[in-house]
Amino acid sequence: MKIQIDKYFEPFDKQFDKYFEPLRKNTRANHIFYGASTLADHSIIWFMFAAIRGLRRGGTQYASRASIALLAESFIINIGVKSLFMRTRPSWDGDRPLAIRQPLTSSFPSGHSSAAATAFILLSDNDKFWPIYLLIALIVAPSRVHVRMHHASDVVAGTVIGTLFGLMVKRIFPITRQR
Repeated sequence: MKIQIDKYFEPFDKQFDKYFEPLRKNTRANHIFYGASTLADHSIIWFMFAAIRGLRRGGTQYASRASIALLAESFIINIGVKSLFMRTRPSWDGDRPLAIRQPLTSSFPSGHSSAAATAFILLSDNDKFWPIYLLIALIVAPSRVHVRMHHASDVVAGTVIGTLFGLMVKRIFPITRQR
């Protein structure tokens, strides 16, 4: 049995979507949000940041933990959680301003948002560059509403799940600082 959730979140999603409508007509906003959404497909941007972190002094354990956690998060969200829900993605009339991949899975929750939150929590651990991870996560998550691949409630749910997952991984697999 699949869970139908549209009726619970529809008013919130419609109201939130109205805020993005003016941005969807802005060329710069489209380039930023479509670009962020595309770079975050399959967590590519997060694996790139993990690789960079791994190359920095003392970053190997942080990079490995984040990479393994992102693979687990993707499996849990895309194979597990999304299979429980029958949520269609937002509709789009006409041509999109830029090309973007159309996922085949349920809209709920947003895997991009979940991965962004997980990556932020794990990569920012003991890293002076944490504001960069936060900024990218804060662009990736709402980009999914902007490009109409997710409803706002999908993004909120994905962010909450990713945050909790990241905190759980951090607690179960702590990394002690090496001197």
